[in-house]
Amino acid sequence: MIGPLARLMRPVPGVAWLAALYVFLLAPLIVVVGASFNGGDRGALNFPPTDLSLRWYGAVPMGLYRALGISLGLALVTALVGCLLGVPAALGLIRATFRGKQVVGALFRAPLQVPAVVIGVSFLQFYYLVGDRTGFYAVDNVAGLMVAHIFMATPYVIGPVGAVLQRFNPRLEEAALILGATRWSTFRRVTLPLIMPGIYAGAVYAFMISFADLPVSLLLAGTNIKTFPVEIFQAMDYDFNPALLAVSTMIIIFSLVAMVLLQRAIGLNALLRTGGAS
Repeated sequence: MIGPLARLMRPVPGVAWLAALYVFLLAPLIVVVGASFNGGDRGALNFPPTDLSLRWYGAVPMGLYRALGISLGLALVTALVGCLLGVPAALGLIRATFRGKQVVGALFRAPLQVPAVVIGVSFLQFYYLVGDRTGFYAVDNVAGLMVAHIFMATPYVIGPVGAVLQRFNPRLEEAALILGATRWSTFRRVTLPLIMPGIYAGAVYAFMISFADLPVSLLLAGTNIKTFPVEIFQAMDYDFNPALLAVSTMIIIFSLVAMVLLQRAIGLNALLRTGGAS
């Protein structure tokens, strides 16, 4: 028989392992947030902070804010266009029957398998080739960055939407059609609401891929257009500025708040409830 003490101690190893895992994952973020409130020497990263201050929050260069605005706008457009392209692509790949379907699916998944630096070099050479022919160079241009980010992010929309569609019960659409609904009305009022959790998930993935991208943006950005990761990378390369810790902390807090609001708006249960249509 197992005694009361043994029963109480049984979950301890699992809890300890889970706690160690969380510490491992969150420790770098905790260090960045804590060090951002240290008002001491410019060239030092002090954790825990010895001189609590908001000094570096007021010393964030305007170039970082401008780059942050560019990255946010670029990521939002990438997520929107990625959904506009990814949802029809997922519908075609899951529901359509045509010769070469597996090849088309592999092509859509190609950006997931090709390293980002290779994608960046490919777009860089392509833009120079087009520029030599037309006189329009998409390098150091928001449009050029947007096309490259959409190329990378669209497969991240196709995946979640396709996963929901595979569990979708087509008899729900058949019932709507039998009751007199048009195909467009059936899609808008039956199909779209049920696959919306997959669309939300794909949009979040696409946003994160675009916002956090460094290799492609580093190759395609220039002096006029710099994304936030590029600005951070170049600032760290030349000189350490504690203001980078401050703006990073703001991004961490913004990300946490956004995820909490997204969880409240959608919730994991919404995605699980789509199983009711399977």
